[in-house]
Amino acid sequence: MDTDYKVKLEVFEGPLDLLLYLIKKDELDIYDIPIERITSQYLEYLRVLKFLDLDIAGDFVVMAANLIYIKSRSLLPADQQPPEETAEEEDPRWELVRQLIEYKKFKDAAECLGRRALEQSNLFGRLTEAFVPERPLGEVNIFDLINAFNRVVDRVKSREDLREIFDEHFSVSDKIDFIMKRTASGVPLAFSELFANAASRVEIVVTFLALLELIRLKQLRAVQAEEFGEIQLQRV
Repeated sequence: MDTDYKVKLEVFEGPLDLLLYLIKKDELDIYDIPIERITSQYLEYLRVLKFLDLDIAGDFVVMAANLIYIKSRSLLPADQQPPEETAEEEDPRWELVRQLIEYKKFKDAAECLGRRALEQSNLFGRLTEAFVPERPLGEVNIFDLINAFNRVVDRVKSREDLREIFDEHFSVSDKIDFIMKRTASGVPLAFSELFANAASRVEIVVTFLALLELIRLKQLRAVQAEEFGEIQLQRV
C-alpha cells in the first residue's frame, strides 16, 4: 500500500464518548453493561484508530486497561475475588457505570446549552460561535465513520478471499482526487457508494484515509439524517 503521506486527524472524542457510543449503538442497558462484549468492541475500535494512525490520547489506553481488569475480575469465582477492603464494589462495573452516567449528564447539558445558544443566535440574527459546540467532523463523529468503515471492510472480505490479489498501488493523494471528482456536482454522496467499486481492503483503507484528510481540511462534511443511518458526504 503506497500512501504518500500519513493522515493525522485529531480525535476530539474521548474514551467515555466511545463507550457511550457503543452502548447506544447496541441498545445496551447502561446499568447492566455486558463487560465482555463491550470490552471486545472497545478494543476493536482502538485497534482501528491505531491502525489508521490517528492521534489518540493516552486516556484511551488507560480505559482499555481498566475494561480488561473489570472483565478479568468478573470472570473470577466469588471465593477468588479481591478482599472487601480492596474491592470498592461487589460488582466491579459500578464505578465505570457511575463515570458514564455523570459524563452523560454533563454531555447532555452541554448539548442543551449549545442548542439554546443557536436558537438565540437565530433569533437575533447573529452566530454565537463561542457557545455552539464545534463538530470538527461535521454532524457525525469519528466513531460513526469507523463503524461505517468496518461495515465496508466486512462486505469486501468475502469477495476478496475468492480472487487472487495482484500487486496494488494506491496513494492517498490519488484517492483525494477521486473523491473530489465524485463529489464535484455538489450532490451528496452516500458513504457506501464511495466504496462500491473498491476491490480490496487495501483500496478501502487508502480511500478512507483520503476521506478523513478531506474532512480535516474542511473540504467535505459527513452528515446523517438519523443516528446510525447512512452517512452522506457533502462538499463544503
